[in-house]
Amino acid sequence: MPSLFDSIAFGDIEAPNRILMAPLTRGRSSREHVPSAIMADYYAQRASAGLLISEGTGISREGLGWPYAPGLWTDEQVEAWKPVTAAVHAAGGRIVTQLWHMGRVVHPDFLDGAAPLSASATTAPGQAHTYDGKKPYAQARAATLDDIARVLDDYSRAARNAKAAGFDGVQLHAANGYLIDQFLRDGANQRDDDYGGSAENRIRLLGEVVDRLIAEVGAGRTAVRFSPNGDTQGVIDSDPASVFVPAAKLLNDKGIAFLELREPGPEGTFGSTTQPRVSPAIREVFAGPLVLNQDYDGSNAQAELDAGIADAIAFGRPYLANPDLPDRLRQGAPLNKDDMATWYSRGAEGYTDYPTLETAAA
Repeated sequence: MPSLFDSIAFGDIEAPNRILMAPLTRGRSSREHVPSAIMADYYAQRASAGLLISEGTGISREGLGWPYAPGLWTDEQVEAWKPVTAAVHAAGGRIVTQLWHMGRVVHPDFLDGAAPLSASATTAPGQAHTYDGKKPYAQARAATLDDIARVLDDYSRAARNAKAAGFDGVQLHAANGYLIDQFLRDGANQRDDDYGGSAENRIRLLGEVVDRLIAEVGAGRTAVRFSPNGDTQGVIDSDPASVFVPAAKLLNDKGIAFLELREPGPEGTFGSTTQPRVSPAIREVFAGPLVLNQDYDGSNAQAELDAGIADAIAFGRPYLANPDLPDRLRQGAPLNKDDMATWYSRGAEGYTDYPTLETAAA
């Protein structure tokens, strides 16, 4: 069986190892969602990953409701991403951008008071992060067919902009209770038209978006992320396998570069609950590279490859504080501890100042 340190092809992207950096929101862009110069340093520091997946990047103003997160819908944003991708490539790395529409978890404060968009007129539990602190979520409005057509155009534009910005590909964020996930799972999708009801209907938007991305960047540079288990921001499904297995089969037939799953980790936990894993069933219908993500270390990550369930592993929180994570895993070296207080702060502290093994030794 392959090791974490063997090369792999993610469609048209050749990766030197099977250790991916999972998408990690860090909040270092401007209030206008323009990437900052320090982001080039951050991503370049982590370029030894087989593949970097960028933090969630908004496809439109309507779809982005996180303070200081980056976007890809304006020329200014595209130009600001170019030094970031160039720095990663100069360091020998590869980077794809995660395309993000947050759906019902965009607070009206980001929309001049307008209601957010979702599959149905539902409300997320809890509170949203806004520029004025945390506020309760508002009820979403159900997307009309005209809304869906516009969102599809937004995805096309974002993928086109990603290519212009120098990204090696795109990943569709279809996980974690955001817009595509809100259409996929029956806990949030209460529609009775062609986009609701049956699993076939609930995966329709997913397929249409992926077709748009493929048209812009090619199937070999298009990926998708699912979270097929548990309650995520109030989005849940009564029978996850019944929708996510056919969704994975659909993506297999489209020939995408890879599929990433955020699901219960090695101990079978997802958040505070224990959930059955869907990845073995997805493995049966998805022949391309399958990437797992959730609380892995080097040992249990390799065990997933040995079992044939995964072809690669995406690491999230370990990459916050360990820019040289592949070297540390290869050597069995201790990991730096991340500082949660700086996850979404604005400066270099807790962002670009974590030492590598080499700098620590020096």
